[in-house]
Amino acid sequence: MPLQIKTPGLIKGLGVTLRHLFKPAVTVQYPHEREDPPQRARGVIALKEENCTVCMLCARECPDWCIYIEGHKVKAPPRRAGGKPRTVSALDRFDIDYALCMYCGICVEVCPFDALFWTPEYEYSEPNIADLLHDKGKLGAWMETVPEPQPLEVGAEGPSKWR
Repeated sequence: MPLQIKTPGLIKGLGVTLRHLFKPAVTVQYPHEREDPPQRARGVIALKEENCTVCMLCARECPDWCIYIEGHKVKAPPRRAGGKPRTVSALDRFDIDYALCMYCGICVEVCPFDALFWTPEYEYSEPNIADLLHDKGKLGAWMETVPEPQPLEVGAEGPSKWR
């Protein structure tokens, strides 16, 4: 059977190629040019250590079990004069293993004390996989990159903890 070339399809395909041949490339040359991520992009998770009460909700709800928390109890002064001293939890260890994390955001959503936040930072690759275990110091350093929250739309009510 002889080879038949469909000339209308070939000409149409070459026309598309020639049209795009002289247009500038839309690819961002990543190491040299950096594109800002969208407003709600998920990068790395940041920890605001003073808000963490070691309640373990984030670690319990994590489907990948990539959050490791350790704490101890300490005596704190009473809230009011004449009250008895209270016991509070102090954070010893808060680690997130980004080699396991799937960036689902459940930990950020479930935290009742606003201790975890999304940052737009996505450049934290490591040559050694063991270095992807970020401790509370490294997670706290990401807090300076957390953007301000978006204003609410007209007529929207904030969460009950804002009232």
